[in-house]
Amino acid sequence: MCVIWGIPYLMIRVAVRELAPVTMVFLRTGIAAALLVPLAARRRELRPLLGHWRPLVAYTAVEVALPWLLLGHAETRLTSSLTGLLIAAVPLVGALIVTLSRERARLGRRRWLGLLVGIVGVSAIVGLDVGQINLVALGEVAVVAVCYAVGPLILARRMGRLPALGIVAASLALSALVYAPLAATNWPTTFPSAHVVESVVGLAVVCSAAAFLIFFALIREVGPLRATVITYVNPAVAAVLGVTLLNERLTVGMVIGFALVLVGSILATGGAPEAVVEP
Repeated sequence: MCVIWGIPYLMIRVAVRELAPVTMVFLRTGIAAALLVPLAARRRELRPLLGHWRPLVAYTAVEVALPWLLLGHAETRLTSSLTGLLIAAVPLVGALIVTLSRERARLGRRRWLGLLVGIVGVSAIVGLDVGQINLVALGEVAVVAVCYAVGPLILARRMGRLPALGIVAASLALSALVYAPLAATNWPTTFPSAHVVESVVGLAVVCSAAAFLIFFALIREVGPLRATVITYVNPAVAAVLGVTLLNERLTVGMVIGFALVLVGSILATGGAPEAVVEP
């Protein structure tokens, strides 16, 4: 998951060079839904969702529809490396939400230390090398971090026993339906380049359809809070790809932050997994 969800920042950055963010999100969700909905229907994993449509809509909004649009819009003004690094705030947001809600998935001192060390790493990147950053784009990424922290909690607490394939297929299909009219009014006038097409297909097949199924299995294995700690390594993957493939600048802050997020990840994932809070 650290690798699979470190790749999208590169692909999004490439895609939004020629596609409007709404069009990119529609294509990403539409292609992934076209792959998964028939399979979910054949396995009869969509019908059980009918009685849980409220948490399904909430999950779709905070895990797919809103954050993917905001990421696309933010990456029209931020590098893929910096965007990925800022997403490392997700585990801390999740930890605060769980702690404030007084659920069973509590944090020990070692895990708190790991989360804080990881955030210090992100702060080093932003504080040392932010330069002239677009504040609107920064705010959009902050909202994405909150969404990515809330999504796994909704999944674990309200839909923990529902079929994973059905949830993934339905959430992608709902998002595609919402963005279809917006994409139609922002359709490109010329056919996108090969790199853009490859990025959209990669986002849909690898980073959406396959990734969500793996992520659901991870949540059920280690709990929603520890599952989000993958976002400590995702930024490192995003930074390496941005530097090597898009010629984005490698900075001192990125090097320091890379080391700190790895240390934070090791500390934060130590100990026994939390129990998933099921309905």
